Amino acid sequence: MKPKVRPPQLLRIDYVVSTRADRDLVWKVFTDFSLWHRFSSIYGEIRWMAGKPWIPGSHLQIELVKPVPAKLDHVITACSPTNYVAWIDHAHGNTMEQWVHFKTLANGLTEVRTWAELMGTTSTLEGGDVRAIVTEFIRSWYDNFARECDRMAADQASCA
Repeated sequence: MKPKVRPPQLLRIDYVVSTRADRDLVWKVFTDFSLWHRFSSIYGEIRWMAGKPWIPGSHLQIELVKPVPAKLDHVITACSPTNYVAWIDHAHGNTMEQWVHFKTLANGLTEVRTWAELMGTTSTLEGGDVRAIVTEFIRSWYDNFARECDRMAADQASCA
C-alpha cells in the first residue's frame, strides 16, 4: 500500500518513564541496541554504519519490519553519556528529531524523559495514522525499556 501524502505538519511527542535502575545501568541498557528487540517487535537488523557508537555524527542504520519495511539512518547529533542523547531519523518522507534525557531523582529513581518532533508529508502507513503509530511506538518502547531496567537492577541487587 502506497503511503498517503499531505502538506508537512509538525507533531511533538513528550514522554517520561522512571526506573529503579541507576543512571549508569540505564545508559548501558539504552545504548545496547542488541536489547532493543526486547522493547519492540518492529526491528530487523540494527548496525553502526559510520563513526564511533553514540558520538555526534555517527550513523546507526535501523531496519524496521513493520508496519511498513524501512531503513532509518539514525544520525547522532548530540551525546553526553548518562545525561542525554539526540538524533535525527528519516523515513517515508518524514524526518524525526528526538532527544532523551536521563536524570537521577531525589528518591533514587532514574527519570528518562524523551521528546520527539516529527515533520513530513506522509500521513498514513498501511492504513494507520503516522502520528498515532509514532506516539504508540514511543510510549510502548519506553515502558518496556523501563521494565527491563527495573528487572536488571533487581538482578544486580540479588547478586550483591
